[in-house]
Amino acid sequence: MDLSRRGFIKLTGAGLAASSLGALGFGLAGTALAASVRPFKLTAATETRNTCTYCSVACGILIYSQGDRAKNVRSSVIHIEGDPDHPVNRGTLCPKGAGLLDIVRAPGRLTVPKYRAAGATEWTEVSWDFALDRVATLMKQDRDANFIAKNVAGTTVNRWTSTGMLAASAASNEAAYVTFKWARSLGMVTFDNQARV
Repeated sequence: MDLSRRGFIKLTGAGLAASSLGALGFGLAGTALAASVRPFKLTAATETRNTCTYCSVACGILIYSQGDRAKNVRSSVIHIEGDPDHPVNRGTLCPKGAGLLDIVRAPGRLTVPKYRAAGATEWTEVSWDFALDRVATLMKQDRDANFIAKNVAGTTVNRWTSTGMLAASAASNEAAYVTFKWARSLGMVTFDNQARV
C-alpha cells in the first residue's frame, strides 16, 4: 500500500478521534438513544376511517382509538387526523376539523337523546328507541292531519307542506339520494341539505 505522509496523518487523526469518542463514553450513545425512544403512540391504536361532520366538503378523517376491544368495553378516542388517502382533502383539515378531538372529549357534549315533556322545565335522558318512536309518531300525526292529496283543480299532488327535512351534508351521494327519495315518497315539499344553509 502506497501511503503518503499527508494520508498517514489523516488516517491517524481519524483513528485518534474515533478512539477518543469511544473512551469518553460516546461509543454506546447509539444503543442508549435507541433504548430511550418511546414507541409511536398510534402503533397499538385502532384506526377507523370516517367523514368530518362539519360542512359539505366531507373531508376524510382517521380516528384512532385505544381499548382492549372486549365485548361491552368502550374504546377511547386518542387522536384524529386528516386521511391522506381521501380524494377530497388528501390529509388536510380546516381548523374546525383539526379540533374534532376537543369536541369528542367535551364535557358538555350530548351522548344520549334528551326529552322535555310539554309544560316541564327540565330535560330528561331517554333511550334511542323512545326518541325515534316519538319522532315517528309526531311525523305520522302531522302527515295525517296536513297531507294534501289533490289541489283545488282536482289534480293529484300528494303534498305534505307542514313538515320539512334538513339532511346531513357529510353524507355520501348514495345516502343523500336515498334520503331524498324517502322524503319525497312521504310527500315532503320542503327538503334541503345542510351544505346549502
